[in-house]
Amino acid sequence: MMGNHDELICAFLLSGDKPGRELSWQEVQDWTPDQGNIWVHFDCTHPGTGDWLRAESSIAPYVLEGLLADETRPRCDSYDEGALIILRGVNLNPDARPEDMVSIRVWADSSRVITTRLRRLMAVDDIRNQMPTGKGPATPGQFLAKLAGRLIDRMGPVIDTLSDQTSELEEALIGSEEESNLEDMRHKLNELRRVAIALRRYISPQKEALRRLNHLDEDWMEEEVQGPMLEVVDRITRINEELEEIRERASVIQDELANRLAQRMGGTMYLLTLVATIIMPLSFVTGLLGINVGGIPGSENPWAFAIVCAMMAAVGIGMFMLFKKMKWLTIPK
Repeated sequence: MMGNHDELICAFLLSGDKPGRELSWQEVQDWTPDQGNIWVHFDCTHPGTGDWLRAESSIAPYVLEGLLADETRPRCDSYDEGALIILRGVNLNPDARPEDMVSIRVWADSSRVITTRLRRLMAVDDIRNQMPTGKGPATPGQFLAKLAGRLIDRMGPVIDTLSDQTSELEEALIGSEEESNLEDMRHKLNELRRVAIALRRYISPQKEALRRLNHLDEDWMEEEVQGPMLEVVDRITRINEELEEIRERASVIQDELANRLAQRMGGTMYLLTLVATIIMPLSFVTGLLGINVGGIPGSENPWAFAIVCAMMAAVGIGMFMLFKKMKWLTIPK
């Protein structure tokens, strides 16, 4: 279909309940609005994409910057000719991290949708696969509503997995007593928090972008699109709230882990302090008797060493009993 024009990933005439016809590169070149609404999907990494958009699309240069930029954040900007919408979806490509969210850049006007991407996005593939079946969108407004819906559908399982992992950490923390388990949980918690922060970085502005999209004052955002878009905005709001809840729960778990580890460390230091306190007077006695000068009491008595050892043992036992009576031997858990 594409010949040497590898910048074109796919192109379809939007036909709604009728199977959408896939277009060749030449048909994209020859397309006019009277033939029907069109969707053209480009590979943003190919240099031919920028060349064609600048030469053939009649889109303003400042809009093309958004379609071709390497780094983007979710947004929705309305212009006289149409709207630029940049959204993100979870990365479900093989060997990829879901939180490494993939961008999709969309230009929509009354008769066409032009999308560009840096990496493959499953939500776009969903729409592409629907086109030949007659379940695809018929208008630019319907395309945007369906794209936004599929992006949210793909996010749902990822957020549910994060929530389940948070619950598992909470349950494991309640029943864990071993320090090695606490360290393992700390590493898992750090990873969970990293993923949640990375997702929220894009999902939070995406909520505002979808809200603006839902309120676009454009004829091609027909009334029948408002219902699905309102549902999408509500769903991403709930996802954003759930991410915030995961972050708060993770903070509580981290505080409890820090308290557990601090208590373990405090108990260890307390035990070492008790041992040092008992040994300190004994060390003083042995040091005093170990000086190499004359006149040490009992130096001529063969029982002197045994007597000194017995006295030191008595002092140690006496201090131990005293600490026990004063309840100083209770080690914090």
